[in-house]
Amino acid sequence: MAVSIILFLIIFFIVVISHEFGHFIVAKKNRIHVVEFFIGMGPSLFSFTRGGTKYSLKLFPLGGACMFEGEDGLVGEKGEESEGAFGSAPIWARFSTIFAGPLFNFLTAYVMALIIVWTCGVTTTEVYSVNEGSSAQEAGLEAGDVITRINGKNVHLGGEITVISQLNTKGESLEITYMRDGQKHTTVLDPVYDEAAGRYYMGISVGQYLKCNVPQTFQYSFYTMKFFAETTFKSLGMLVRGQLSKDDVAGPVGLVKMVDEVYDTVKPYGIWEVVINMINIALLLSVNLGIMNLLPLPALDGGRLVFLLIEAVRGKPIPPEKEGLVHLAGMMAIIVLTVFVLFNDITKFF
Repeated sequence: MAVSIILFLIIFFIVVISHEFGHFIVAKKNRIHVVEFFIGMGPSLFSFTRGGTKYSLKLFPLGGACMFEGEDGLVGEKGEESEGAFGSAPIWARFSTIFAGPLFNFLTAYVMALIIVWTCGVTTTEVYSVNEGSSAQEAGLEAGDVITRINGKNVHLGGEITVISQLNTKGESLEITYMRDGQKHTTVLDPVYDEAAGRYYMGISVGQYLKCNVPQTFQYSFYTMKFFAETTFKSLGMLVRGQLSKDDVAGPVGLVKMVDEVYDTVKPYGIWEVVINMINIALLLSVNLGIMNLLPLPALDGGRLVFLLIEAVRGKPIPPEKEGLVHLAGMMAIIVLTVFVLFNDITKFF
């Protein structure tokens, strides 16, 4: 477990630092004064000041922040706002500074996807077997067919088809577009319910292995990152609709548990398998952090972007004290949610 905790902390630092560095570097470019750059929450373990910015590492691995002068009432060392204050910058500079955090998460995720795809290759959407007597066989699918679209949505990875099948909890008909001998075909497949498994199956196996060349690596890395993003959005939708429970949500303790399970599974295969799987987890978390921060909720980057868009439409900003109160309420809600998830993780795993 000690190794898993260390691996989790490495992943945490990579994902959070990439996010906060996005804010930081664009703020510097826009001449916005960064008062403090910190990783973690709670009391500081250590800190130092350089170039007018305080850099801190805090006790609890629960996030981080890049604090700007003039943001939510925060002022610089002189106790008053300067030309470098957040509110003094043009609206496009403030917007790009806030948006840069999630953007850097996606850029980091793409770099991780490049490493994984170049090293491991991908599984394509080519059908390599069709179950005898299955609905796929009745629909006319054959081994060697390459599925390109399902219900009007383009698919590029075998994992995309697997997820579509797993999430088809009502057994709805699927319109399948596929290529065979260079020609495009379309058919309708009606999944069959499997009582033992408790889910609907298409009756095919997909995912032929592809060792990517350089152009394919860049192409399929984008598809991989896109797949993780779409899966995150689908999970959020299922959570809102009540299709997922609180036990399907994980905090730091749950993530450590996940890292530990993956580590125990792959460590017999060598250090490189451990590294690749940890990068895969970091990719997922980086995409998750980017998407979650873009949600239009108070205290999150998305909530701050909403206020900037309102300012752009109104031609003047919302009074800082009012915006600060909204974000404070949002931060309190996030803290309560974090405590709840942490408590749920502890009761679930211990």
